[in-house]
Amino acid sequence: MSSNLATKLREGTKKAHTAAENMGFIKCFLKGVVEKNSYRKLTSNFYFVYSAMEEEMERHKQHPVVSKIYFPELHRKATLEQDLTYYYGSNWREQIAPSPACELYVNRIREISNTAPELLVAHSYTRYIGDLSGGQILKNIAQRAMNLAEGEGTAFYEFDAIPDEKAFKANYRQQLDAMPIDDATADRIVEEANDAFGLNMKLFNELEGNLVKAIGQMLFNTLTRRRIRGSTETGLAATAE
Repeated sequence: MSSNLATKLREGTKKAHTAAENMGFIKCFLKGVVEKNSYRKLTSNFYFVYSAMEEEMERHKQHPVVSKIYFPELHRKATLEQDLTYYYGSNWREQIAPSPACELYVNRIREISNTAPELLVAHSYTRYIGDLSGGQILKNIAQRAMNLAEGEGTAFYEFDAIPDEKAFKANYRQQLDAMPIDDATADRIVEEANDAFGLNMKLFNELEGNLVKAIGQMLFNTLTRRRIRGSTETGLAATAE
């Protein structure tokens, strides 16, 4: 029996996907405007989200639905720990805490794990397929924008255990279609995927204020330097006269 879930997820989340891409934080990121403090806060929030998701999927790895897309090679917790060590130092655990939007996200993952584990598929799909699809592009943007050396602060985007990402995604979608679910369950998974996009958007929305302040400060500093340089040059010209 094929649930056609892969197509339903792709088509059923198009609007949510577009809305997420049009978030101010994401648009700035894609244009190469990345502020390190905001980025490391996002990394710390992702740590809590992925930890919860991977713990709950591990818990239900024998579940007839969840087992179909239980792929430990996708796990991001360890890579996020590497990045957090880079951004915060070795005592990063003492410095991070989930934001309010992150707590909502984590609580939702824990809730469905206890009440409807099959809905974990929606969260796996929303995060991991997105990570695989745009990982290298986002990694390159982050490196350029924050002047990161190769291998510094971007482990999250590296899927070392997946040599062929295109083939992996094709297999993942096949597993979605092979799930022993009816149409009603497939629809609930699509609905949960849209909710997952919404939870991600709340994370990004929290960071937009910090990003706007940082950009404003950068512009202010640039203008101040220009004024000082202009004043200095004027003074030098007057002295020369």
